[in-house]
Amino acid sequence: MSFISYYFHWSEKEVLSMDHATRRRWCSEISSINASLNPSENKREKSILEMKPTASLF
Repeated sequence: MSFISYYFHWSEKEVLSMDHATRRRWCSEISSINASLNPSENKREKSILEMKPTASLF
């Protein structure tokens, strides 16, 4: 949720009103935009969807 909010400046309410599939699609879109704006010749950067979850804070 914070990934989408950070990049698109959408409120918590707006992001939470989306279903999970829609939020995943937006994460994928943002990652694609970032990859196209910041190409890396030496390494392939991971999408947010490829990252391993860390321990929960809750």
